[in-house]
Amino acid sequence: MSQAAPTERLDRLRHWIAHRHALAPAEVSLCLAAGDASFRRYFRLALPDGDTRMVMDAPPAQESDNSHRFVAIARDWHQAGLPVPRLYEADQEAGFLELEDLGDSALQQHFAGVDAPPTLAWHERAIELLERLQNRAPATALPAYDEALLDRELSLFPEWCLERLLGIAPPPEWPALRRRLIDDALNQPRVVVHRDFDAMNLMVHDDGLYLIDFQDAVAGPLTYDLISLLRGRYCRFDEPRFAAWVETFRQHAIRDGRLPAEIDARIFRRQADAMAAQRTLKVLGIFCRLTLRDHKIGYLSRLPHFLAHLQDSLAPWPAFADFRVWLDTTFAPALRGELQCRGISDGGTP
Repeated sequence: MSQAAPTERLDRLRHWIAHRHALAPAEVSLCLAAGDASFRRYFRLALPDGDTRMVMDAPPAQESDNSHRFVAIARDWHQAGLPVPRLYEADQEAGFLELEDLGDSALQQHFAGVDAPPTLAWHERAIELLERLQNRAPATALPAYDEALLDRELSLFPEWCLERLLGIAPPPEWPALRRRLIDDALNQPRVVVHRDFDAMNLMVHDDGLYLIDFQDAVAGPLTYDLISLLRGRYCRFDEPRFAAWVETFRQHAIRDGRLPAEIDARIFRRQADAMAAQRTLKVLGIFCRLTLRDHKIGYLSRLPHFLAHLQDSLAPWPAFADFRVWLDTTFAPALRGELQCRGISDGGTP
């Protein structure tokens, strides 16, 4: 994107808001609130009466499909009684959306250490919200989290993390592991999947939790959003804590019909761990792509944290033992060396 393009977009955005609120463009008060890993930008709009709104700028050339999905899902989930930002207006051709302002308090800002009572309590509330999402949101209009998508996501790891960042080949076990992770995901009950149910996409507003950034939602595996939260970017919970949450989630899912009663604790835990491994491998690839292709800074420093999640997910299962050995003896040392060459602390890479 040229240097002039963001300024031109901002001018167009000002005129759109001015027309909506009967203001002169010079009277439109916008402050950049956030950007993300995509091309979207978010601005806080201060209206003359003191009210504020959040305005999304989603350039159509890069974000058209996402904007259309966001609008459709926002309306569906609002009608289902789920906590999402109110949508005031959308010009999807221009890529401008005016939304309710939920403030700046993302869930991770309320964490106080991995074992602290507030951290644990907020995770309990987030899991309760996830159960409401899976029970209430309609899945019929969402694209399927199918084999092709799962395969594309897993391909990010060997392409961007192994080949492009580290210059190493995947191990002989990779094809079998890839096949098993895809099969395990496809064998789970299908529900609405936010697809980035991480603390950064849960806003605390008026002491409630709100869902944001849901434009990538799909119909897919029951455990995906659970492990997105529990093995996300901010916390690494110990085995007993993780196991207890997974088991409680299983029991609730059986009780309300999301999961067949014959899925016992061990089967469900294996499904959750396999799903966590799939997502973590995807995240490792995405973070490398964001760094190498999109020149986004800061993502490589998060790789050791997700490597630890990957090892936690594989550790209970003998079928993954050979891949774990490769992680310990080949991947982890290569990653540590690359981070050191770039002047990045490995954060205690295992």
